[in-house]
Amino acid sequence: MAWVAVLMGSETDWPTMRACTEVLDALAIRFEVRVTSAHRTPAATAQYVEDAASRGCRVFICAAGLAAHLAGAVAAHTTRPVIGVPMHGGPLNGADALLSTVMMPGGVPVATVAVGKAGARNAGYLAAQMLAIADADLAARIATDRQANAAKVAAQNESVQRSLTA
Repeated sequence: MAWVAVLMGSETDWPTMRACTEVLDALAIRFEVRVTSAHRTPAATAQYVEDAASRGCRVFICAAGLAAHLAGAVAAHTTRPVIGVPMHGGPLNGADALLSTVMMPGGVPVATVAVGKAGARNAGYLAAQMLAIADADLAARIATDRQANAAKVAAQNESVQRSLTA
């Protein structure tokens, strides 16, 4: 069974990355969560990536801030899709992490989403869409989720329109 690995460079990334795992949960996608570092535990990171791929991991989601090398380090050890989530923080409030995550050399891509919680949620959705290419049931769950989100926006619009006429 295909699943997703959610990796973080630090435990401080977990409050943000819960948004990612909530999306995966809602779409009934199996996942593992690990704290591992491109710089402090490089051998353990490489070993986890190789092991996870051999156990059926299809997509890696990697969150890191500042130097934000985790996604790139993971991409160096797998040909599976890697999604990078830059974290807020540091003197540039995540802009440095965004640039570090997105600027990969040719041939070692990292799909990069927005900084912070919105990016974490989108990483979950993007991983789901990648898996849904070969899973019609998952594709249907994603479509249902999109319809529910559209219905929420329509309801919000109706509420605002009612307040204008009140």
